[in-house]
Amino acid sequence: MTTIKVPDPFRGLFVPSRYKAYYGGRGSAKSHSFAVAAEIRAARQQLRILCAREVQRSIKDSVKQLLEDKIEAHGLDHLYTSLRDEIRGSNGSKFLFAGLQDMSIDQIKSFEGIDIVWVEEAQTISARSLEVLVPTIRKPGSELWFSWNPRHASDPVDALFRGLHVPENSIIRRVNYDENPFFPDELDAERRFDRTAKPERYGHIWLGDYEPVAIGAIWDRVCLHEGRREVAPELGRILVAVDPAVSSEAGSDEHGIIVGGLGEDGRGYILDDLSVRGGPRKWAERAIAGFDRYGADAIVIEVNQGGDMVRHTLESVRPGLPIIEVRASRGKHVRAEPIAALYALGRVSHVGTFSALEDQMCRMTASGYEGEGSPDRCDAMVWLLSELFPDLTRKPAKPKRRTQVGSRRGPGSWMGH
Repeated sequence: MTTIKVPDPFRGLFVPSRYKAYYGGRGSAKSHSFAVAAEIRAARQQLRILCAREVQRSIKDSVKQLLEDKIEAHGLDHLYTSLRDEIRGSNGSKFLFAGLQDMSIDQIKSFEGIDIVWVEEAQTISARSLEVLVPTIRKPGSELWFSWNPRHASDPVDALFRGLHVPENSIIRRVNYDENPFFPDELDAERRFDRTAKPERYGHIWLGDYEPVAIGAIWDRVCLHEGRREVAPELGRILVAVDPAVSSEAGSDEHGIIVGGLGEDGRGYILDDLSVRGGPRKWAERAIAGFDRYGADAIVIEVNQGGDMVRHTLESVRPGLPIIEVRASRGKHVRAEPIAALYALGRVSHVGTFSALEDQMCRMTASGYEGEGSPDRCDAMVWLLSELFPDLTRKPAKPKRRTQVGSRRGPGSWMGH
């Protein structure tokens, strides 16, 4: 038997935890590492492992072949026997395979005694499948594993693990090719080609960024990724920007709340995305909490829809709050273009990853917003950076009309003296 190695980022698969969620781009070794970890754990103790995906038309669509290849490569053939629809271990362990989409609720609930569920290509799993599967796996010590290449922030698995509230007892990791010690030269050649030939797709394919669905988007994933920072430098000015939704009814757009600052290096830094749904008091309290947390100088509010009510909402929570009012006189995409130019010049960095915000940014085109609903997060970010970089967005003053000395205004009237 050969020595079995698992890349460092995946060591969490051997640590007790209810949820294990790994996402990233091509070449990150997600599927291979999950398969190796599963076979090692099932060899150590008797486990029932369900390898699930949303759609499995036949066993060929499953990860069964991948598991068999790993078992053979690691010299574990004496521990496992592969049958038509399952893999059995000599210690009683079992690997089962299923597609969730075509299963009834009762069929999914029949997996109640499973120890580990591995959901491969989890970006495709439906909200219905998640809602039924998660509470079904209830055996003491049971675990749910998810591996996927992100598509959209709205996909159920991303909403679950990358939203504002994530499950407790979770290991959530973004992994990419640069953390894979086994990344082959052949694949690296493909990566470098895509970096040059498909810059608009590179971030999605190789970095685990969301799908750039808007043609002609004024932001691109590569630019956002290259500007990303782990920490911000000393900041001279910090603002919280709020773009309230028109309605606070259930299912309405979010209230965009973005925190950012201007560094002493002259660059802008996006520090946090605190966007939320709910009533006026909820967004006001959240914006003020961000104001306090980051020691902000003021809150920037967009007042087109709410007018004085927006200011009143904030002041009802905290009187005397420093507030800067802004009013839109141009379309969203027109306001966004000079800010996109700042990013292209490398003058703005995101401190961390703000997936939902970045998803909206990459759906903003020169013709308008191509996503669903309203881009409230992106709007708030644009207001914030417009205030931090006023020279970009300040309207030029109209030149004063000059009258030539000696020109006649009327009979007996002269100008310019």
